[in-house]
Amino acid sequence: MPIAPSEGDKIRHLLELRYLNDANANYKTIREIEEMIESGDLNIFDWPKEWPPQELLCSLVAFTLNYNHDHIIAWEIEDRGISRFMHKTGTSKASHYNYKYQETGSFFQGPYNAKLIDQDEYLRWVIPYVTCKNTFEMHPKGYDWCIENFNEAWEWAINYPYSSLGVHAGRQKPTVIDPEAVEKLIGNPRTFKKICRDMILGREKVIEKEKEPILFDLTFEQ
Repeated sequence: MPIAPSEGDKIRHLLELRYLNDANANYKTIREIEEMIESGDLNIFDWPKEWPPQELLCSLVAFTLNYNHDHIIAWEIEDRGISRFMHKTGTSKASHYNYKYQETGSFFQGPYNAKLIDQDEYLRWVIPYVTCKNTFEMHPKGYDWCIENFNEAWEWAINYPYSSLGVHAGRQKPTVIDPEAVEKLIGNPRTFKKICRDMILGREKVIEKEKEPILFDLTFEQ
């Protein structure tokens, strides 16, 4: 089932990534942020001046919101920082969804799955996987069409607002992630596009040969 059925839910997902990545965030945080934005007291993604400075739990590197799950890549900063951050976002989603859609119980089917990325080669592969491959899956014409029409699909994908792909591609300003953490690894926007193309087409060749795919799903996926 969709985890963000409306555009408002999708925007709220971005707010969770921005404002719940903080040691002081609690179950009221997003509600307070939404009220500030609606009243005009805060520009979206700005940090409230009256709040204590943000104490990051982890450094977000890349993300994509899909239909029924999301992918996140993050550096650990605080001890158990990623776990604490994922708990905050999961609790926030459950509270919001149950109240808005009159549901009950847990939001996700189970706990999030965490995979350790311990090599630069893994990260160089998995960032395009999380951002490009997963955004292509959201294209109205489907993933297979995107493979056959990469350049056209790319132009649509880098404008998809619920992924960090546009930031890595130089099309969008960073509001949620820290792009500097991986700039040297993925290169400039032109180089990054080539990496994404190589990942997409190379992955398809592996699947066609029915070989075991490698370096896939090395993300923090919920």
